[in-house]
Amino acid sequence: MSDPVASKSGFLCMYMKNHPDTLVAYVKYFGKVEGNVLTAEMSSIDSKGMTLVYKLKSGQSDSIRVSFDPPLSGYEEVKPRLLSMKAEAQEGLGMLKAPQITTFRIPRMTAFTAIMVFSFFYFLSPPPLGTTFLSVPVTYVDTFFSPAHAFRSATGLGLSFQTACAISVIIHGPETLYTWSLCKQYVKGTKVTAAYLGCTMIFGFPMWTDLKRRVQQKRIESVMKAE
Repeated sequence: MSDPVASKSGFLCMYMKNHPDTLVAYVKYFGKVEGNVLTAEMSSIDSKGMTLVYKLKSGQSDSIRVSFDPPLSGYEEVKPRLLSMKAEAQEGLGMLKAPQITTFRIPRMTAFTAIMVFSFFYFLSPPPLGTTFLSVPVTYVDTFFSPAHAFRSATGLGLSFQTACAISVIIHGPETLYTWSLCKQYVKGTKVTAAYLGCTMIFGFPMWTDLKRRVQQKRIESVMKAE
């Protein structure tokens, strides 16, 4: 199957000639090229990355390959990805302020992970029979958790509540630390940060992936306004 982006490489390279400052930013930030980059051109592009040819003030010329992570799935992703990378490069070079997220939101995908988390605790660590819960009668609590006790009796699988919590922390702990690193850069407000950290500890990856998506959207908006 032909590469949907590579087939438009000539057109895209010609179009990017009108954005030399963007290409220089790509070279300096993503290519980690030190020195005074005088000019830069895009010589080719495909779904996996782009090749940039640059020239230093000293007269030295060279080329670099900048990979797309993740690869582009189609031609329609080229513009938003290049805009996002432009904003990221300008942020890294101190040319543009990092976007600030000031509100919290729960992504739709957390509904699926919430079901998974509930099922994990429900079936593997239900409370013992006869346990009271708030003001709910014991018979109602036992009836609600009877399928879970039947599952444990049939399979022999089971965990203490403390062990189940420890496993959850082990799984979602690193993700929460990653969310914290994102919040330090892009989230403004103690309450919003706390909400993202707490929900990441419970729901995991849907929280930080959605936060990254919001940052990317903000980046594109800032670049579009600048243009």
